[in-house]
Amino acid sequence: METTYKIVGIDVHKSMLAVVVTEVATEGDFQFERRKFGTTESELRQLAQWLAEQGVREAVMESTALYWRPVWQQLEGQCDLYLAQAQSNRAPRGRKRDFADAERLLRRHVAGELILSFVPGPEQRMWRTMTRAKHQLTRDRVRIHNQLESLLEDGRIKLSGCVSDLLGLSSRRMLKALAEGERDATRLASLADPKLRAAPEQLQDALYAASTLSALHRQILGLFLTRLELVEHQIEVLDQSVGQALRAHQDAVLRLAEVPGYGVDSAQQVIAEVGPAAATFPSSEQLSSWVGTCPGREESAEVSKNNRSPKGNRMMRRVLNQVAHAAVKTKGSVFQALYRRFVIRLGHNKAIWAIAHRLCRLTWKILHQGVRYMEFGTRSNSKTAKARIDKLIRELRSLGYHVQLSQMATP
Repeated sequence: METTYKIVGIDVHKSMLAVVVTEVATEGDFQFERRKFGTTESELRQLAQWLAEQGVREAVMESTALYWRPVWQQLEGQCDLYLAQAQSNRAPRGRKRDFADAERLLRRHVAGELILSFVPGPEQRMWRTMTRAKHQLTRDRVRIHNQLESLLEDGRIKLSGCVSDLLGLSSRRMLKALAEGERDATRLASLADPKLRAAPEQLQDALYAASTLSALHRQILGLFLTRLELVEHQIEVLDQSVGQALRAHQDAVLRLAEVPGYGVDSAQQVIAEVGPAAATFPSSEQLSSWVGTCPGREESAEVSKNNRSPKGNRMMRRVLNQVAHAAVKTKGSVFQALYRRFVIRLGHNKAIWAIAHRLCRLTWKILHQGVRYMEFGTRSNSKTAKARIDKLIRELRSLGYHVQLSQMATP
C-alpha cells in the first residue's frame, strides 16, 4: 500500500520566505506548489495557517544566520521540524535561485543527504541564551581590563606591576580616587589594603605620575570603571537567573561540577548546550562527534590524509578546552597523570585536546547515566600494569634474557 504525506521546504531570508510544498510518496516524481511569504508576525501566521490547510507533516529549512528562528518558533508543535546546515544544500555555481533552493532542500531531505542541526526545546534554548549572554559579558569584562591597563600605561601609572589583580578591591579604590581627581600618590597608596604584598613605597612609586595625569585620562578612566560596574552587575543578574532556571536540575549540575576542572559555572554552560541528561545523544561517541572532540578522518584509497577533529559546537569546544586546562592542573587527578603521559609524544595542544575528548565522554556518562564521578588518582590499573609487565618481558626476551617472575614477600 502506497503511503503519502506532505512536506514543506523553506528557503529562509531576512525579509522573505520561498516556500515549496510537495507530496512525498514511496514512488513517483515530486509535484511542487510554490508560495512566497514575508517574515513579519502576520505573514508567519498566514504561513502556519496555509501549511495547516495543506496538511503538512514535516518542514525542513536552512539555517540562514538567525533568520530561521522566528519561522521555527511559529511552526513548532504544528509539524515535525528539521534544520539543515546550508553547506549541505549548496547549489552549483551560477545556478542559485530561491525556489530552486527550496526544491533541492526537499529532495535532499527525502534522500537523507542533508546534514541536520540539533535544535533543543524552548526551555533549553532559553538556557543557552542566558549562558551565552553571560559569556559575552565575561569577555566584555576582560576587554575592559585590557583597556584599563593600556590607559594606565599611557598615563605612566604602573599599578598593574604592584598588584596581582588590577580589578581587585584595593586597586579599584585607588583607581576610583584617581578618576575623581586625586593627585597625591601617598594618599592614593594609603587606600590599599594593609595585607597587600606591595609595600607603600612601591605603590607610591607606581602612582607617582598621578600628579601629572591629564583631565582627559581621568575622564576616560571614570568611564571605564562605570562600564565595568555595569557589566559586573549584569553578570550577577544573569548568574542568578541561570541558577533559578536550572534549579530543577541542580543534582545534574552538582554531579558534573564534581569532575576535576569543572565548576558550577562550566557545568551550567554544558547542561544548557546538551541538556540535563544529554538525551539527544544515544552514546558518548555521538556526543563527542557532535562537539568535535573526536579524531576526524578523511579517507581516500584506504588512506587517511587528515585526522584533524571535525568542526562541532563552538560553545562546547570552548568550555571543554577550558575545563581540560584546569583538570590537568588538579593535583593527584587522573587527568594530570594522563596529560603527563600524552604531552611527551603529542605536545601540549594535542594532549589538552585528548583530555577534552575524555572529559566529553565522561560528561555524557555522568549526565546520561546519572552516575557520580569517583577520583582514582594515580592508583595503578591492574589491566594497565599487566600490559606493561608483558611488554617489558617481551623486550627483555628479545634481548636474549630468560625472565622468570616470582611474587615478592610482603614485609
